[in-house]
Amino acid sequence: MLSVKQKSWYALLIAACLSACTAYAPIEHNSAENSAETSSEMLNMQRKMTAEQSISQDEKLGTQWGDEVQSVVKTVNLRRISQQSLDENVLRYAAKDFSGRKLNAISLVAGKISFSVQDDQGRGLPLFRDKGAYYLSGKEGQAYQLSYQNHSDQTFEIVASVDGLDVIRGVPASRAHSGYVLKPQSRLVIEGFRKSDSVVASFIFSAAKSAYAANNEQGDARHIGLIGTAIFELHDPNAGQANPFPADNGYAKAPR
Repeated sequence: MLSVKQKSWYALLIAACLSACTAYAPIEHNSAENSAETSSEMLNMQRKMTAEQSISQDEKLGTQWGDEVQSVVKTVNLRRISQQSLDENVLRYAAKDFSGRKLNAISLVAGKISFSVQDDQGRGLPLFRDKGAYYLSGKEGQAYQLSYQNHSDQTFEIVASVDGLDVIRGVPASRAHSGYVLKPQSRLVIEGFRKSDSVVASFIFSAAKSAYAANNEQGDARHIGLIGTAIFELHDPNAGQANPFPADNGYAKAPR
């Protein structure tokens, strides 16, 4: 069994989302399930799949350990349906005007999940797609959040990394590590590196030398400038609760 911590949203955030805006947090895996896969294995595989645009030293950004913000989690019990991820993505970021197709969000798991990066006001930051690679334009000193919108009736686990470090543990990222739970028709926002069950250190773009990964003995400078996502399906016996108005949304639905 996996132990999953559920992130509690306050009324202000729920109202701002105008929908089922629930986020959930860490899955604590048993040691027997921890097949060791390092951040190097996870991210290097993704990098080989793409032809990257060049980034100069002046354009390179990292993510620093930022301001403390409240983000409460609690534990629930769920399990992965499979240890094989459904989808993975690597997003490269820098202080650069990237070329390519500008995107509002990145489509994951055949359109079931939309992934975007936002500022503190919920405004989307510039995303680009070019030759199968994905890029994010940032500015030093700018805070950002990772946003995952679930358009399906499935429950997913989001294992995320920033600069090669697990956003929950602050250690080299691995698919075997704990993740956040993304409930059906809900949104998950990851605001920073988790410090405790109640607070996180905000993600803030910084010079590479000021990045958390550059000031953490487990960090690796080779991975600075990368945001990684691995997605797993979870068995959730409480999913699919009744909806009194199931036909209210008249738009086309994402694949299931």
